[in-house]
Amino acid sequence: MIAPDILRKFAQGLEPNPGGDLSRSMIFHDRHIQPQILAGLNGDNWGLEEYVKRGGYEALRKVLTTGMKPEDVIAEVKTSALRGRGGAGFPSGLKWSFMPRSLPGQKYLVCNSDEGEPGTFKDRDILRFNPHIVIEGMAIAAYAMGITVGYNYIHGEVFEIYQRFEEALEQARAAGFLGDKILGSDFSFQLHAFHGYGAYICGEETALLESLEGKKGQPRFKPPFPASFGLYGKPTTINNTETFAAVPWILRNSGQEYLEVGIPNAGGTKIFSITGDVERPGNYEVPLGTPFATLLELAGGMRDGRKLKAVIPGGSSSPVLPADIMMATNLDYDSIAKAGSMLGSGAVIVMDETRCMVKSLLRLSYFYYHESCGQCTPCREGTGWLWRMVHRIENGQGRPEDLDMLDDIAHNIMGRTICALGDAAAMPVRSFVKHFRDEFAHHIEHKGCVVPQYL
Repeated sequence: MIAPDILRKFAQGLEPNPGGDLSRSMIFHDRHIQPQILAGLNGDNWGLEEYVKRGGYEALRKVLTTGMKPEDVIAEVKTSALRGRGGAGFPSGLKWSFMPRSLPGQKYLVCNSDEGEPGTFKDRDILRFNPHIVIEGMAIAAYAMGITVGYNYIHGEVFEIYQRFEEALEQARAAGFLGDKILGSDFSFQLHAFHGYGAYICGEETALLESLEGKKGQPRFKPPFPASFGLYGKPTTINNTETFAAVPWILRNSGQEYLEVGIPNAGGTKIFSITGDVERPGNYEVPLGTPFATLLELAGGMRDGRKLKAVIPGGSSSPVLPADIMMATNLDYDSIAKAGSMLGSGAVIVMDETRCMVKSLLRLSYFYYHESCGQCTPCREGTGWLWRMVHRIENGQGRPEDLDMLDDIAHNIMGRTICALGDAAAMPVRSFVKHFRDEFAHHIEHKGCVVPQYL
């Protein structure tokens, strides 16, 4: 457990990154030298020369020049208990082992940087301040799976991030870290950047593949899964930006050391994007298993000294949790699941006592209604019904039976769509009504809000 006085020291003196960016990164040093993805970085030290000074590409050199076999690399990743940082939390080493390495023909590696989950901005900052760590992680992963071509699909609304990544790719190619016969080995890997078009649905891995192929971004039926039928119908492995960024540290040190940083079922650190009613919103990199109360203190506590009311712990698609449950919860996959929500992308949205839960849900439900691709009837029609009903309650036209009907509609969406967007729209609705039913009932009975209005 980290002493409160140490936390205060860490929390002092944090300033926005150059250019007014709100992102920050913190690292605890209470157990080991921690993996550092964003700590100490700014707009001036993102390039290749600075990255190499920090030990960059040492892991790739180790893998390619010391006789490590692909299966050795995958074994280290399995030992590390690195889980997907994009939301699903699937064990990365296990996913890599699904790739049929001996299968002849082209295979692909894809980085999912289509960061569209409301409240999430960690991947954007990794690519802005430390793009080479993603390039190195992808090159190591490609070697482990026998892949020679990769793509990084970058969210279209952050075009300057795409441009920076392209510049980093040119630096890596010029230095011999990408291309043919990397570092004099027999391994070749070509990596390309691709910018999306701002569609939330393209964060779903198969919709992303469709978009990469130049088609409308709509999810595919699974099976077949991307490991057997992915990009252009070829075996494909897809991981999140932060997942790839963790790989160089694991291979430079060891999977066991990475595991010991976190907890047994989830090794290493996690970058949490904390926003909302806190004094210092930003990105904070802490070991998995850190108490939420610790993260809240690092973020400066509640803004203006108000009381905590609710937290959405894993991005807007994860169920909301009331303050008492969240304050007793640790930040790891299993602990948050036990509390009734998901770690998801690590986007922690904090709401204080002045926040109207009906108005908050209205905004969330409109987002999913707007972003549904329309392919599946339960999602296309159901998200519209959810938004219209919450809109009716917020505007004084709600009926007592609406609360049960909201839950019923959400239940009928879940598990009945090709991708998880239907579930993402339904889970917030069910959790808001479950934990704050009295507030919704007050809106219906009194035609107005039970809490003070927004300042």
